[in-house]
Amino acid sequence: MELIVAVESRRKKLATVEAQWPGAVIIDVTSKGVEPWVRFSPFYPHGGIPIPNSGSQTAQSVEGLWQGLKVFEREDIDPGKWAITRMSGIKRGGARRGAVLGHRFGVEGDTLLDYLSARLRIYLPAYRWVLEHRLAAEVEQLRRLAADRPLVLLDYETNADVEDLSRPLSHAALIKDHLQGCWPAPRTAEP
Repeated sequence: MELIVAVESRRKKLATVEAQWPGAVIIDVTSKGVEPWVRFSPFYPHGGIPIPNSGSQTAQSVEGLWQGLKVFEREDIDPGKWAITRMSGIKRGGARRGAVLGHRFGVEGDTLLDYLSARLRIYLPAYRWVLEHRLAAEVEQLRRLAADRPLVLLDYETNADVEDLSRPLSHAALIKDHLQGCWPAPRTAEP
């Protein structure tokens, strides 16, 4: 049986989502969600998330891992982001750092990945690791819920296309793909 799972914007009024999806289970998987669903947020500090190409080094959250490996014109990686256990103070940006040059492929090399390659080689593996190693019980709960009626996952982002670099990727779309057994397969070859 195919699970019906949809991704909707958390910014929509709940009444609008309920009208679009009558009878659906609606779950907020953002950092503003409730337990246990808040754990699906990339900002959630699960701990022990392997940092690619970095030996035994780990990060507390997927977002901390992602932001910590970001390289700017005037600032290299920031390992301090890997240790953050609160769900704030993780983002990196701003004019003083300069433009983003890419993401370092771990701390044990000089490889700088472009945005798409970083999504494929850093973000997707890290988030999938969390789904499989830290959220297995919650994923099964979602599967059980979706077996009975449609499941709507609320996220701030709704971009489900890994290769669409014009908008941030929706982690709810990754949850949907994981539940439906179709992890994103990019149209272009992985670097």
